[in-house]
Amino acid sequence: MSNNQLREWYPFVGPFDPCPPQIVKTYVVPPNQFIPYQPMNLPQFPLNQALKLGTLWPALYSPYESKCPPRG
Repeated sequence: MSNNQLREWYPFVGPFDPCPPQIVKTYVVPPNQFIPYQPMNLPQFPLNQALKLGTLWPALYSPYESKCPPRG
């Protein structure tokens, strides 16, 4: 089982597409898709860190990386 959450998809590029083609598209698979049930005694983040990260359990943490360029 791979725990890499970022996956790639190679869409069809037609010869008559009016826009520049995107050769590779990426998407994120949430970590809860890899854990069919919540086992007992999972490790936990400290509460202040869990509030910042949005989850109490490290196994369910998925970092969000924006693909938009920074403003300013």
